[in-house]
Amino acid sequence: QVQLVESGGGLVQAGGSLRLSCAASGRTFSTDTIAWFRQAPGKEREFVVCVMWVGGGTRYADSVKGRFTISRDNAKNTVYLQMNSLKPEDTAVYYCAASFPGGGLTSAENNYQYWGQGTPVTVSS
Repeated sequence: QVQLVESGGGLVQAGGSLRLSCAASGRTFSTDTIAWFRQAPGKEREFVVCVMWVGGGTRYADSVKGRFTISRDNAKNTVYLQMNSLKPEDTAVYYCAASFPGGGLTSAENNYQYWGQGTPVTVSS
């Protein structure tokens, strides 16, 4: 089992920044990749970005490229999501997820087996 706890969400004005954290515990060696997904009100959950524990490879959704940056601290088993130039359309609950073994840089939800409880982000215009 892997436990994921997100933090750092909140209310910010458009153009502002937030940094989300995802702290992983448990059998973290059993997962290759940590991703961030988000779900806006009335919409389906969508992929945002992912990073591999080993090597640090990343994959970003087009909608956040150049504004969001994912990073990891392997010693702390923590993944960070730095979100800059936030827009109202970034408003959502942000979830971190841990992949199945061998998941790679995948954006598909069904490749992620563990999920956090989510942290809300609200961007006001």
